[in-house]
Amino acid sequence: MQPIPRIAAATAATTALALLLSACGSGGEEQTSAKDKQTLTVWGMGEEGKHLAKIGKEFTKKHPNITVKVTPVGWDVVHQKLTAAVAAGELPDMAQMGSTMLGEFIELDALEPVDEKTFKKDDFFPAAWNGGVKDGKAYGVPWYVDTRALYYRTDLAEKAGVDKPPATWKDQMDLAKAYKDKAKTKWGTYNQPANVGAWQTWLPFLYSAGGDLLDSSGKPDLDSPESVKALEEYAAYFDQGLSRKSSPPDYDVVKDFGTGDAPMFISGPWIVQNIQDQQPQLKGKYATAPLPAGESSTSWVGGASLVSFKDSEHKAAAKEFTKYLTETKQQAAWYEMAKSLPANESAFDEPQLKNAPEQLDAFEKQLKTAKTVPPLAKWEEFSGKIDEGVARVSQKGESPKKAAAWMQKATEGLVD
Repeated sequence: MQPIPRIAAATAATTALALLLSACGSGGEEQTSAKDKQTLTVWGMGEEGKHLAKIGKEFTKKHPNITVKVTPVGWDVVHQKLTAAVAAGELPDMAQMGSTMLGEFIELDALEPVDEKTFKKDDFFPAAWNGGVKDGKAYGVPWYVDTRALYYRTDLAEKAGVDKPPATWKDQMDLAKAYKDKAKTKWGTYNQPANVGAWQTWLPFLYSAGGDLLDSSGKPDLDSPESVKALEEYAAYFDQGLSRKSSPPDYDVVKDFGTGDAPMFISGPWIVQNIQDQQPQLKGKYATAPLPAGESSTSWVGGASLVSFKDSEHKAAAKEFTKYLTETKQQAAWYEMAKSLPANESAFDEPQLKNAPEQLDAFEKQLKTAKTVPPLAKWEEFSGKIDEGVARVSQKGESPKKAAAWMQKATEGLVD
């Protein structure tokens, strides 16, 4: 699965947070006008960083007084580099920031609030915007988004006697059984059983059960009846031998999707391109669908936002570059370049998106109802406890109710 920005060591992150709180927010009071000659420093992550450098040169052609200097940073080291830069007072002017990282850097007081007169909430998918909001203030402008939907093999479904996508949890379970019993696949589906990132597959079950990560007072809500129900549904696939109970950290579900061993799974929109590149023989033999519904069909929003740092002396130029990156035409061009879905909803009316593979339609529908992962300063520790809770039911056979109670207790000290 596409890596979500993660913190390597939860305990290290906690220590870093404590040490850094006193090192932030000193000001950036000497501001340079957007009309002045200047260099805007930007950090872009992973492959996006390389694309961003090209876009920066195009921007400079239209704004010759602003030279955009992009530094690509690997997702595996981005947290370390950002926290070190905060401590040293050596942050760039702006950066791309993963959706689950925002909470920590808001807490560090390192981010400049978004000018909400320039950037309008209603232009973006609601959950993407809300993921950067803390205490009523927005700290990131959504750049690109992803969410989770269902991939399933239509040729094997036909062999199993199923001719339509699963719409409910019962349909999904029935299809998994039919794949294995009638189409003779090795497994009926793939649900990540454990390890880092297992929360990404389980969270749609929680949201679709009507549950949430936090209650109305901001405290963990992981022992709710809805959470237990989501764990029960998730665990049933392992209990009935429909999903493998272990997979290596570098497991690639696309390979098993290609062979038919795992004919169904939940993942993000980038997999459409991966299948096209790695499993071209699947053309016309698979489809995507919105998540089968429990109480609802509800996924979560990931992706990246554009942030400006509080100490920057080039906030006006950063605002101009952010406007350029998030306007409709550029968002559509970004999809064509990077195959990442636009955060600006109007870009979906542009030709590049209208001519996109039909498998992306399910993701556009899913984004309209997807929910936010709340911006938590200790999200990496919090999500790590969910990973462990998932492993308890998938691999250790622990009862969902007991695992839910464990997750609740394990996360109670990880929120404000």
